[in-house]
Amino acid sequence: MPDPAPDSDLKRLLDAYDAQLREGAEMVSMTSFDRAGPLWRGKEGGRGFVSYRSLDGLTGPALDALIADTVAHYAADPDIQTFEWKTRGHDAPADLPQRLSTHGFQAQAVETVMVGEAALLAQPVPLPQGVTLRRIDDQPDPLPDVVRAAAAQEKAFGYGFGVGGYLRQIERSPDLFELWVAEAAGEIVCIGQLGVVPGSDFAGLWGGGTLPEWRGKGIYRALTAARARSALNRGVRYLHSDCTEYSRPILERSGLRRVTTTTPYVWTR
Repeated sequence: MPDPAPDSDLKRLLDAYDAQLREGAEMVSMTSFDRAGPLWRGKEGGRGFVSYRSLDGLTGPALDALIADTVAHYAADPDIQTFEWKTRGHDAPADLPQRLSTHGFQAQAVETVMVGEAALLAQPVPLPQGVTLRRIDDQPDPLPDVVRAAAAQEKAFGYGFGVGGYLRQIERSPDLFELWVAEAAGEIVCIGQLGVVPGSDFAGLWGGGTLPEWRGKGIYRALTAARARSALNRGVRYLHSDCTEYSRPILERSGLRRVTTTTPYVWTR
């Protein structure tokens, strides 16, 4: 997908995204990180994550050396099984993806980066009769509903974030993470996360999915609006999401803009 043509509003959103959502902001979920030139290299459990705002003009052999050093850095840690180097469509140099592939990385699916004012998504959305929305992470004992939410996500996507993943998020960042669900007749039919980025004007919309038989009824959009209202109540100005072609039109109709694309490049031991 080609990147959208630039304009002043788009540039403002992309500049805010680059300034506030890269480098240290992407290390929040890591248990440790270090620096190597322009790179931030994080580790969490058996995985790693590479972030940067700019490669500082590195090209050719100098860039190859940085990539090779990064692979060696993670390969030297026996606990690390895989790590991600997250590229963006507007980054330079243009041949970075080819160089990562040469060093053994596998490209994952391209996603669209959407950014916009939270107020644009916070407008009321009517729900089908019998469908209700609620946040489930802030209960005294969220485990039973988290188990149900994880099962619903697996039905929606064909794979799951997992109960353990949700519980770690709740335990590690109770003031920054929200897990929302839509229910009908006692069944969770749609789920979605809100992740506030500390020290920024942003929160992220993640993990949104609807069971196949409930799609096309406005439920995902309503759940997104509920998360947007919660974000506004926290003082968040912007929302962002790395989205697939299924959710992109919904966010776009609500006023979010396509600012760039992102492609994860993954190295596996």
